[in-house]
Amino acid sequence: MSISTTEIAPLRAIAVRFDEDSLTVDLSDGRVISAPLGWYPRLSHGTSAERINWRLTADDTAIHWPALDEDLSVESIVAGRRSMESAASFARWLAGRS
Repeated sequence: MSISTTEIAPLRAIAVRFDEDSLTVDLSDGRVISAPLGWYPRLSHGTSAERINWRLTADDTAIHWPALDEDLSVESIVAGRRSMESAASFARWLAGRS
């Protein structure tokens, strides 16, 4: 009996964009994935200028928004994982924006 193994390449982003309700990420393998902006409260509460100020990190497998102190892995977006930030942490962050 033989066992076949397949190496899975890491999910990498090449572009990020927003519309009124969604975060959309273009992947290096040609797929495009969108998630509701409401899944990521910091992005949802950020301004357009803050949202478009992103950079790829971790060899293009994560996205960082410096002005929002937000980091999302491409894998978590593809898997459909919402922000795991606690309500208390988000409330402190939101209060600090005033």
